[in-house]
Formats: sequence, structure tokens, C-alpha cells
Amino acid sequence: MTARNDAHRPGAKAGSPSRSRQADSRHGRQGPAAPAPEPVGPDDRAAWADASASWGAERFLREVPDWVDVLRRDEPIDELRRALLKRIDDISVHDDDQLADLHVLDRIVVRDCGRALRSMFAPRNERATGFSVLQAMVDAARGVPRPDLAPAFWADVCHIVHGLHGRAKLHAADSLEVDDRLTGRAAAQVRSQQLDWLGASVDVRCARYADGLSPDAVARRAARRDRILAALGGTRRDWNDWHWHLRHIARDAEGLARIAALSPDEAARVARAGRLAMPFGVTPYYASLFDDDTQAGRDRAIRAQVLPPDDYLDALGASDGIGDYMREGDTSPIDLVTRRYAEIVILKPYNACPQICVYCQRNWEIQGPMAEGALAPASQVGAALDWLAEHPTIHDVLVTGGDPMVLSDARLKALLDRLAAIPHVERIRIGTRMPVTAPMRFTARTAALLGSYRVPGRREVCVVTHVEHPYEVAPETARAVDRLRRQGISVYNQLVYTFFVSRRFEAVALRRVLRRCGIDPYYTFNTKGKDETAAYRVPIARLVQEQKEEARLLSGLTRTDEAVFNVPGLGKNHLNAWQHRDLVSVLPDGSRAYEFHPWEKKIAPQRTYITRDVPILGYLDRLAAIGEDVSEYQGIWYYF
Repeated sequence: MTARNDAHRPGAKAGSPSRSRQADSRHGRQGPAAPAPEPVGPDDRAAWADASASWGAERFLREVPDWVDVLRRDEPIDELRRALLKRIDDISVHDDDQLADLHVLDRIVVRDCGRALRSMFAPRNERATGFSVLQAMVDAARGVPRPDLAPAFWADVCHIVHGLHGRAKLHAADSLEVDDRLTGRAAAQVRSQQLDWLGASVDVRCARYADGLSPDAVARRAARRDRILAALGGTRRDWNDWHWHLRHIARDAEGLARIAALSPDEAARVARAGRLAMPFGVTPYYASLFDDDTQAGRDRAIRAQVLPPDDYLDALGASDGIGDYMREGDTSPIDLVTRRYAEIVILKPYNACPQICVYCQRNWEIQGPMAEGALAPASQVGAALDWLAEHPTIHDVLVTGGDPMVLSDARLKALLDRLAAIPHVERIRIGTRMPVTAPMRFTARTAALLGSYRVPGRREVCVVTHVEHPYEVAPETARAVDRLRRQGISVYNQLVYTFFVSRRFEAVALRRVLRRCGIDPYYTFNTKGKDETAAYRVPIARLVQEQKEEARLLSGLTRTDEAVFNVPGLGKNHLNAWQHRDLVSVLPDGSRAYEFHPWEKKIAPQRTYITRDVPILGYLDRLAAIGEDVSEYQGIWYYF
């Protein structure tokens, strides 16, 4: 929460900035309603832009005056390293007396910053990344020009050093402790009042994000549905037929402009995508989720799903094609099968979708929506199923693609009959985005077909979908999920944590609406480090912050998703603990370099994986540009 709202917190421990509320809390009087985040105007954005550009070596030197004498010594760099490591340890390990009055939780920030700096100073990590943070500090102290070091580099380094010296003080004004003089029922009532305040704060922040279940959203979309039907010559009966939607996919700028409001810039980008032969397609149903007002912002995430940004198109135009970033080719023991784990495999019988997500993991092999030849030959599918039958350690099969739900019920039945006949297959998952792109696909008949493969105690059937934003969730999606749930089919969601869903409590609002519809949050994926999807990427620190400061405020049944980073060729690494990764450097452009440990760690030898994140300062700049109060995100620098 922002510091500007701390004074309203009821019942805080004596001595905190909420002290003025203490008497009211003791006497059981209700504290004030949770404050709404204050709007950010142009002046605030300009002030942030000026502050953002001001990070540099001079600011770093002001942060660490006691380091300057060390950094300027005429000694080998390894001697300087040892001297600074001793100073870091004196503060973060040996409990420097200067930090005696620091809040205990801010002492943990000191410890974490010390650990980050020790890792960044390690010669092994300098060799692994080809860059030395320590040398950059030495050059700064000696006045050596380093034009390669961006403001984002100095911003991250300064914040880490700031935290090491106990100056972050994230908790001094953020206490929800109950006064030590209160015990029993009196203490419990104050604590309950504090939790009321905290819960109301969450509600206020979630209310910023419209969902598609509200009466206003339903009415707006009904009007757009009727206009789309008129434009395409369809009827209400057609609208409820998924085949009709697949026949009328908008495949270019002209086609989409007929059924959705596009700004001139959006239309130009879609046209450019066509010239670059980028796979593009939007179903009429999904187009109905677009708002008529292109500037309102409610549908920002919806548009970002399918409308490519300029940097994506720039990367596409500058390359010979998009590569297999996740190295699926290296983990495919037979055509149509991907295997990264002992128990589960991916089966891909159909290699296209009704519409294409810009950041699709498999954009390297998908040709376009409903592309000709996307359906694998029967002989190839049969060979893949025979291979599965020959591997009894495989108990879980994820049928995905592409989107297998574009197959007819008859084709689905033929495939699932074969899968269900394999004795060791205990779970069949269907990976599909059609609950969002064409929810009418899930008829009562189709749901019954999928449910027929569920045998209690013997075989489970699940649907794994991909909902990105509360505004995507409409009554049609809720009804489709209900049909599946009534057949005993569990429905799970995989969220890709892109910039467009990363504002404060935006993912919390999504989890809440998903649970109300019967969808269990399953995974939250850190955005993959593909060059062409830079506009979608979010720093790892922001996702970890979201899990701790936002998702953690939900009930356990609502925050069932696990935050993960997908390592190319290896698979998922969890982001919930240091044991899965190390921060090894802050690179010249301000991006952090992380070394991820393989999931096989302590099971079998395997190489680690070093990846380059996106600069935190750049991410905050983008938030400021869309009107976010960046002070709401102040703790991001201290998640590693």
C-alpha cells in the first residue's frame, strides 16, 4: 500500500504513524473506510520522468560515501572486492549497531540486499555474465566515463545499496501490530478491525478493474454482438454456433475493423502484421469483448492479446523468422509429443487456434488461425499414441496444440478413445483457450463427451484454459465452465503475467472472478524472454512482489496458482523461494541476470540456466506513463 494512506490504519502499534487512531481502536470504534488510490496527473508523470532520468554515478556515490575511499584505492580489484564484502557482511550478517532501531522486517531487507550484492560481486558470476558490477562502481568512484551504464542500472544498484544500509524502511510506516498492552478479546477486536481495513483496501483496488460479468459490460457487449451479426450477415442462432465463429474469423485489419473499433494506430499495426506474414486472427465473439471507446482502457489487456505492438513487428521484420525459444524440438522424442517431466507429456494433434495470442509460446510453428494442414495426419497421431502406450511411466497427457477444441466432437472422441484405452493414463487434460475465444464450443453434448472419460478412482479429466484479465470473463464463459463442472471436469487457469495484467491487484481481481465461475487458478507464468515480446515482459521482482503483497491477501482457495519461470528445454522453476534461483548481476541496461536452478536439482545433475530480465526502472516508467502511482510499487526493488 502507499505511504500516503498509512495514517488511516486503525489500531496500529504505539509509535507507528497510525498512532492517532489507537484510542479509537481500543474503544472499538470503527476506523475510516479504506482509501482509494489517488489519481496520477500529468504533473506527477512529468516529475517521475525527471526523477527516472536522474539516476547516475553521482547519485550512487552519494548513497555510499563510506565506500568511496575503498573504491578509489590503488589496489588490485580483488583486494577492493574483499574490503567491500567485509563491509557488506559487517552490516548484513553481523548486525551493525547503526541498524539497532530498524524495524525487524527492514533488517530482513538489509540481509537480502547484502546477499544480492555478495552474489553480484562473485568472480564466477562476473565470468558467467561477462560484466562486473564492482568494476562499474570503481569506475564511478574514479570518474571514469561509462556511457554503457543506463539510468536503470544505477537505479537498481542504488536501491540495493540503499536497502543494505537500512534506508529503505518499507515497514516503519506499515505496521499492523497490535499494541502490546492489549490481550485477549480486546487484542482480537483491534486485529479484526485492522483486517477489515486491509480487506477493504483490497476491495477498493480490485474495483478498479472491470469484469465482463457486470450488467454494464453485458449490455455493451450485447449491443456489439448485434452490430457484428449485422456486419457479417448472421443471426442470433449463428452467434450460438461455434462453427459460425470459426468461419468468420477476422484475419486482417479490414476484417477486424468491420466488427471492432480500432484506433488508426491499431489498424496500421495489424496491416503491417499482414505484410510481415505474422499469424493473426480474432473470432467474432472475442471482437465483441472490445470496447467501442478505444481510449477507455477497460479492454487494454484484451486488445494486447491479439494486436501486435510495434516492437514485436520490428523484431519480426528484422529477423529471418521466430525461433523455438523453449527448445521444444530438443524435448520431442516423437512427432506431436513434448516431454520435459517423468509423468506428463504434451500431445499436439492440431497445430493452430481460432485466434492467435501475440506472445504465443509456439508462434515459431503456428502458421495462422485454422491453418490448412494444421491437423496432423491420422498415421502421425497413431504413432504418437502408440509411443505413449509403450511408456508406462507416463500417467498424465495434456492434449493441446494449437487448440484441440477446434476438432469436431467425432474427431475428439476418436482421439480420446485411444488415449483412454492406454491403461497407465490416469489423467487427460485438454488445453484450450476457447472458453474465452468461442465459449459456445462447450455445448452440453461436448461437455458430456469429455465427462464420459472420467472414471472416479481410475481416470481424471481436466480442462486447462488461459484467461488473462477479468474483462475477458463474460457470462458465456461462466456458462461453458458450468457445463464442464457439472460433468465432474475440473477447470484450471494458466495466467501469463504480462505488463497488461500487472498493475496493483489486477491479477487478484482476476483470481476472484475466476473462482466465482468455477475456474481454479493453476499457474502464473513469468513472461518468456523472447526478444519480440519485450512489450509484454514484466520483471521477475514484480511477479514475486505480487505473490507476496497482493495474492497473499486472498483466501487459500482463491490463490491456488503457483508463480513459475519456464526454463527453455527444462521446464518450470518455481519463483517462491531463493533456492530455485540466484541474482547474479545487474547488467549495464539495468536488467537483472538470474541463474535458475533446474527442477532436477538434488535429483540428478543438470546445467543451470542464466537469463536476462527486463529493467525494473523501465517497467516503472511504463506504469507511470499509463497513469499508475509508482509509489504503490516501491517495494519491487527488494524482491530478488
